[in-house]
Amino acid sequence: MTYGSVAATLGSRASRAVGQVMAYAGSELPWWRVIRASGHAPRDHESRALENYRAEGTPLLWSRAGTFRVDLERASWEP
Repeated sequence: MTYGSVAATLGSRASRAVGQVMAYAGSELPWWRVIRASGHAPRDHESRALENYRAEGTPLLWSRAGTFRVDLERASWEP
């Protein structure tokens, strides 16, 4: 889910608040599963997130420059 979709599921539009909660309490949660709307991993945690994405078989899209993002169309989850 993206930060915005987590907020919407909670009945809010406060995607930045979701980011703040994840920054303070996310280390014990599967934080790599909450991503930016672009499909990119949480900023400054790309390497660790990539390890988890590969282990879980998360569908990824790769750029020619070698950067990746999650394929939101295939990977998104909605409750």
